[in-house]
Amino acid sequence: MNRPDSQSTAFRRARPSSLSSLQPIDSSPFSRASSPWLVWGSILLMWLASMLSWRLWPFAPDLLMLVLAFWAVHEPRRVPMSLAFVLGILVDVHDGTLLGEHAVSYVLVVYGALVLRRRMLHFGMWTHVLHMLPVMLLAQLIVRVLHAWLVGEWSGWDWVGAVLLTAALWPLADSVLFLPQRRHDETDSGSP
Repeated sequence: MNRPDSQSTAFRRARPSSLSSLQPIDSSPFSRASSPWLVWGSILLMWLASMLSWRLWPFAPDLLMLVLAFWAVHEPRRVPMSLAFVLGILVDVHDGTLLGEHAVSYVLVVYGALVLRRRMLHFGMWTHVLHMLPVMLLAQLIVRVLHAWLVGEWSGWDWVGAVLLTAALWPLADSVLFLPQRRHDETDSGSP
C-alpha cells in the first residue's frame, strides 16, 4: 500500500521539473510581433472600403472578413470577437440589412480562426486557405439560412462565389500585411 503513494509522490516531484524545461513554441514566422498600427490600420482601412458601393456586386469579396480572419490567426490578442461583432453591426447598419447578419458572420469566422490558429501556424499559406475556406463557407451558410428563416426569402447562391474569392485572396493578404515584418527581418539579418 505504501508503494503507490511513494510512486505518486515521486511523480509529483518529477513533474514540475519536466514541465519547467518545456519552452513555448514560437509559431510566428517573424522575429517580432506585428505593429498595432498595421493591425488596426488595416482593419480600419478594410472597414472603410466595405462602406463603398463595389461591395454590393454579386461576387464581391468581403475584405473586412478576410483581414479580421487573417489577424485573428496571426495576432489573436489584437482582434477579439467583440471587435468583429461591432464592425459587423456597423456594416449591417450601413447596408440596411437585417441587423446582426454581418456581425454573426464575422464573429463565427474570427472564432473559427482562433480555434484553428495553432494548427494553421504549423503549415504554409496555401494550407491556411484550405483551413479558412470551410470556416467562411459555414459562417455564410449559417447567416444565409437565418436570413431566409427570418425574412422568408432565399438570397440565392451568389454568396458562395464571394466566399471562394475571399478565401482565394488570403495569399495576397499574407504578402501585403506581412510586408513590413519581412523588411524588418531582412534588415535585422543583414546588419552586422
